[in-house]
Amino acid sequence: MAKIIWDAVGARLLEAGVDHGVLYPQNQAGDYPLGVAWNGLTGVTESPSGAEPSDFWADNMKYASLRSAESFGATIEAFTYPDEFMLCDGSYELTSGVVIGQQSRKAFGLCYRTKLGSDVDTDMSGYKLHLVYGATASPSEKAYATVNESPDAVTFSWEITTIPVSVTGQKPTALMTIDSTKVNPAKLADLEEVLYGTEGAAPRLPLPDEIASLMLGTSVVPDAPSFVASTGVVTIPSTVGVEYFMDGDTVSSGPQTPVDGGVTIVITAYPDTGYYFPGGTNDTWTFISALED
Repeated sequence: MAKIIWDAVGARLLEAGVDHGVLYPQNQAGDYPLGVAWNGLTGVTESPSGAEPSDFWADNMKYASLRSAESFGATIEAFTYPDEFMLCDGSYELTSGVVIGQQSRKAFGLCYRTKLGSDVDTDMSGYKLHLVYGATASPSEKAYATVNESPDAVTFSWEITTIPVSVTGQKPTALMTIDSTKVNPAKLADLEEVLYGTEGAAPRLPLPDEIASLMLGTSVVPDAPSFVASTGVVTIPSTVGVEYFMDGDTVSSGPQTPVDGGVTIVITAYPDTGYYFPGGTNDTWTFISALED
């Protein structure tokens, strides 16, 4: 065993800053399908709570200690917020530029980044991604003041609470962090394409199980099915790690039963367990049969 050395070169680590904020409004299915940039983000204070001990005594001694469930909350501070956050803040736009308050509050997800550095990495080239799920914002105070000889911009602040999402094999969680200095750079790049979007795919917030599959799995790109419109026949390719569905039903590889003329066919590919699709991968194909009766 090696002897402990304090403050070794390269081991004096630090974390600072916050940037790359992304808001992901939640849909009715519980997913986060479309992210938007949160410009002007100035701070996120993570405030976990709970996990309080309850002691049990027997035989004149402490017999056991159990802890209550833990909750995750945070405070978001920013100079501004995206329009999509209005619904999350209890506001509704009646028409362009006309907004009312005290409405229902929409749940959302959040992604932000903090920078990592050390005594030898003063440029702080590493970072952590923080992913928050199931968040709702409480009403916040907004203080407006006259402009004087020392003008200052209005800072908005929101207290958020969360409802955890499920994680296979673990307790539900509302917070996930990814350390760029410890994960596979190629897989991190794939994850960021999902989080931030590409030219061909909208940004979205994947759930923890999908992220685990991405980080632990093997990258695979599904081959496109072929289609002959005049015969109405779709041929499903055989791709290791990929499962294909036709109109929602799983299908085997090879030619499928001819489809009647004028019928629209939707083929969707999903990664098998242990595999993942890189961000921006095309996984859906639509065809229209021209088979004549």
